[in-house]
Amino acid sequence: MLGNEVHISSLAVHVAPKHLSATRMQIEAFDNAEVYGDSPEGKIIVVLETENQGFVTKTIDAINSMPNVLNVALVYHEIDYELHDTDETNSVQISDAEG
Repeated sequence: MLGNEVHISSLAVHVAPKHLSATRMQIEAFDNAEVYGDSPEGKIIVVLETENQGFVTKTIDAINSMPNVLNVALVYHEIDYELHDTDETNSVQISDAEG
């Protein structure tokens, strides 16, 4: 049986270069965001790990509303599901084999 969703998303955030450091620190303050890199041109790569798509869009909106943020682009989005076994007879098996 399917359990919790985990949404993994990556963002490209473009900020005014002179505000790069301050904006990066503000983004890092989000519980569900991790900065993976930046460039002197004002680009920040952010990875989000959230419980549902609503958190993804709320976080994108919050970052986009920050002062000195010029643009936020969603680059990648994946949904993973945790599988939960209620007992041995109800386990879920996934196979690539045809048959």
